[in-house]
Amino acid sequence: MSEPTPLSGFNGRARLFPLPNLVFFPHVMQPLHIFEPRYRQMTTDALAGDRMITLVLPRPGWEKDYADQPAIHSVACVGRIMAEQQLDDGRFNILLRGMARIQITEEIPTSKLYRVARASVLEENAVADEMLAQQWRTTLIEKMPTWFPTQGEVVGQLRKLLDTELGLGTLCDIIAFALPLDAEFKQHLLEELDVEARLARLHDFLEVSKSVGEQVLRKFPPEFSMN
Repeated sequence: MSEPTPLSGFNGRARLFPLPNLVFFPHVMQPLHIFEPRYRQMTTDALAGDRMITLVLPRPGWEKDYADQPAIHSVACVGRIMAEQQLDDGRFNILLRGMARIQITEEIPTSKLYRVARASVLEENAVADEMLAQQWRTTLIEKMPTWFPTQGEVVGQLRKLLDTELGLGTLCDIIAFALPLDAEFKQHLLEELDVEARLARLHDFLEVSKSVGEQVLRKFPPEFSMN
């Protein structure tokens, strides 16, 4: 059993935007300030077509190759531009909504300034047992004050989400995106298609960390990310 993927119009060609230190998840919103020529071209093409851009995390060691073609992870998140502002000098401010996990299979030779790849949509496996799903919701609600001892407002917002009909996979993604966690750990969560395993991994990490709530929690939505 899987939660439905809210993606239509994706033709299997992904415009790749390698972005260090940011792991994008389905269902979240990410503001971006686009100023590099290659990504201005990408944004222009996306707005003229399906409005889709794929954010992907570069692999460790990306610094030496960022200006060219750094190695990237094979699982990424495709997003749709929900709002845009083009500035007089050609730069863009955009708001990107995460739509679905994708598996990058191969990069496609292109004359574009940016990278393009073939990719397929990944479906996650939801928690099928309703009793188990409710147990997870109860556990998350109970643990919030422990994980965020000084973040009462955050706890309240997350509890409201847990009281909604949102699937556990979506909730886990939102929590993971909002927390100031290591990017490689977030990437592992993005790659985990089994929702129960993803929840368990996040739960166990936060149980060990305990004091993650003492760090500066990312705003949701976060500040603009510079490309």
